[in-house]
Amino acid sequence: MTSAALEILGLGLGILGWVGVILACGLPMWQVSAFIDGNIVGAQTIWEGLWMNCVVQSTGQMQCKVYDSILALPSEVQAGRALTVIVALLGLVALMVTVVGAQCTNCIRPGKMKSRIVIAGGAIYILCGVLVLVPLCWFANIVISDFYDPTVPPSQKREMGAALYIGWAATALLLFGGCLICCCSCSQRDETSFPVKYSAPRRPTSNGEYDKKNYV
Repeated sequence: MTSAALEILGLGLGILGWVGVILACGLPMWQVSAFIDGNIVGAQTIWEGLWMNCVVQSTGQMQCKVYDSILALPSEVQAGRALTVIVALLGLVALMVTVVGAQCTNCIRPGKMKSRIVIAGGAIYILCGVLVLVPLCWFANIVISDFYDPTVPPSQKREMGAALYIGWAATALLLFGGCLICCCSCSQRDETSFPVKYSAPRRPTSNGEYDKKNYV
């Protein structure tokens, strides 16, 4: 029962991580830049994401524009798009595979095959966490490098946006949830094997009848 509860917990963490990846993919706050000219702070802030960029005015108004050309985008943006979409699709596959092989469902008879299916679902969650970590670290490295580069003008320096932190939290949930699912499934391999039944030999008594203790 404890193993089944931990398996459900791992599945829940995987689902939360999957939703977090989708949220981070759609948010435009991967890079945030503030225009600063001397001592005067500009009245607008630019958000740059995978799919669009937004200009936020100091009055609260926001204008967003989707990128016109895909081929003209930087390589990190193209890779981020591809990997996050792949992770979103793989997360759905991992959810279905894990539910089919979970201990709380009856889609497949208990046995080694059921345990292997759950392990496959946990492994897919771990793969999702590793894949989504690539664009997150890539963007963070570019932002930090440009920020400390003296040749980059102050108006073009960037800061890490909220989408990166959401993506890192989602990555941690995916990795932890996938490892939890795999560990719980591996511990259940021996328990799901068929038990060996023992039957006492029936020996007749001196009067030709079987002993009653054989029926207890």
